[in-house]
Amino acid sequence: MELGTVRLADLVAGLSRLADLGFGLQAGESLRASALAAALARSLDLRADDVRAALYTALLFHIGCVGYAHETARRFGDEHVVHLAGERTNVASPRDVATTLVPALTRNRSAREQLRIAAFLLARGPRFGRAFDTASCEVGREAARRLRLPTEVQRGVYHSSEWWNGRGAPEGLAGEDIPVGARVAQLSHTAVLFDTLGGPDLVVEAVRERAGGILDPTMVEHLARRAAPMLGELDAVDPLQLVREAEPRPTATRSSAELIEVAAVFGDLADLKTPFTHGHASGVAALARTAGERLRLGSSEAADLEAAAHLHDVGRVAISNNLWEKPGPLTAHEWEQVRLHAYHSERIVTASQPLAALAPIVGMHHERCDASGYHRACGPAAQPLAARVLAAADVYQAMTQSRPHRSAWAPEQAEQRLRVEARAGRLDADAVAAVLSAAGHDAVVGGRRPGGLTDREVEVLALVAEGCTNAGVAERLVISRRTAEQHLQHVYRKLGVSSRAAAALFAMEHHLLPRPKDQ
Repeated sequence: MELGTVRLADLVAGLSRLADLGFGLQAGESLRASALAAALARSLDLRADDVRAALYTALLFHIGCVGYAHETARRFGDEHVVHLAGERTNVASPRDVATTLVPALTRNRSAREQLRIAAFLLARGPRFGRAFDTASCEVGREAARRLRLPTEVQRGVYHSSEWWNGRGAPEGLAGEDIPVGARVAQLSHTAVLFDTLGGPDLVVEAVRERAGGILDPTMVEHLARRAAPMLGELDAVDPLQLVREAEPRPTATRSSAELIEVAAVFGDLADLKTPFTHGHASGVAALARTAGERLRLGSSEAADLEAAAHLHDVGRVAISNNLWEKPGPLTAHEWEQVRLHAYHSERIVTASQPLAALAPIVGMHHERCDASGYHRACGPAAQPLAARVLAAADVYQAMTQSRPHRSAWAPEQAEQRLRVEARAGRLDADAVAAVLSAAGHDAVVGGRRPGGLTDREVEVLALVAEGCTNAGVAERLVISRRTAEQHLQHVYRKLGVSSRAAAALFAMEHHLLPRPKDQ
């Protein structure tokens, strides 16, 4: 994927869907809020740095919610329900907490559960909310830092949960001490949410209720007088176009080589959702990149594979931690929800224009060569090599990490399982060989070898690489010298070489030589 230089806004705008789906919002809400934030900032005659801060803070506003998903689901159940209930509630108003938040969190619960949740919210709700906001803001700030966004953006994201009255988090800033980008982004997200729920009239009612408590009252009145036309523009024009036009110059850009860095940020954010997936995407990316190189993918293809590997599980955020962390078997309905994560990953990446070409590979990481995978159940002809490598790397990395229903497998166990999957035709044998080689295992898999060599030919190649003569090969393998010579001729012909040195170099490149412990 040779792209030259791309705009960071184009990258982040699409990937901000991770924040939307992780929070429980409709895909594209953060982009709409960003477009509104930029327009609002410009209408307030803010300086360019503050417009930029508002734009990017709105894009990343909910990106840190994954940082407290585990604790939220453990305490209340489906974290998406909790997020949306909290977003619809004026949490600065005890009355609204009682009439909006509590009913939403206790709906369809037993009387005992309703009492437990209500008692918790009364006694410890504010403390929990502060812990949630602090974790989210810190995670968001780190994401902005890793994306190398300006200091104003990092500060804006970090202080996006402060309240005008000083009772917010993480530092309890009040009034104009709160960065202006954070105030604009917070107001914009509230407006977009209530516009989705009921249109401009509901927006005006909701933001005015929060004025002076959570929201900047001057900004609230500024928006209230312009709500209908400003919100209407979000429906009339593509929000991405609005964001691109509103971003102050010079616009932030990234080179093609830096796309992997951006992909790694979002892959790590997705992995943060559950404690047992920490480091999963980066581990898969390292395996996939090395495996791709050993399969002689070009440098550009190998880089694309690495980026896709970082992004392959971003769709996990759309599925509740209730399911990911369930210790027992999933029901049929739950399993169907889990299977959708590959689809969500593909759609998130598709929305990011510079990365859209990677989306099919991302979405295929659970496909299998016998068409038993998901979400398309397609066969090997429809799966490019990169997708088959990604699938094998994902399986290996997942097996060597703990999950709620099992402990981590030892590398040797994972190796044997991948070999079984290759022999059964579910995983591509060459991809498995390359992934196992990248993980430090022998590259020999299920009768299909690099160069089309057979099991016996690999044994002959290894001995010849050691320096054995034909007679020595025959003695070591307990075969006739004539048979050894025939095997060696076949090896040379398949590899297109005619010397021991060239054959040995091929063996080293493809890790076909025995490891020291096996000798």
